[in-house]
Amino acid sequence: MPSPKKKPAAPSDAKAEPKLPPDPRQSKSRLWLTFPAPLITRPVIWELGQKFKVVFNLRQVSVGKDIGIVCLELDGARSEIRAAINWLESLGIEVEPVEISVLES
Repeated sequence: MPSPKKKPAAPSDAKAEPKLPPDPRQSKSRLWLTFPAPLITRPVIWELGQKFKVVFNLRQVSVGKDIGIVCLELDGARSEIRAAINWLESLGIEVEPVEISVLES
C-alpha cells in the first residue's frame, strides 16, 4: 500500500513579498462636505464608493434637519479623487478641503 503524499513544507527562511514603493499617483484628501437638505437622506457616500475606485473614511459627521456636514477622507488615484469631487459638486454638495488637521488633536 503506497504511503499518502505529503505536501512539501515551506522553507523556514521564506521571504515576505517585497513592499512596492508608494504610487506617486496615489493621494489622500480630507474634505468637508456640506449637504443641502434634499440630499441628507440620500446614500451619497455609498454611491461614491460604488462609482469611484476610492477608499473612504468618515472622520466626522453632523446631520441636522436642514443641513448635513461630513468630514470625509478619500484615498486613491488622484484622477479618481478629482472625479469623485466633481461628481459630489454636480449633486449640489459643497466640497472644501480640510485646511488644518484639527481632527488629529
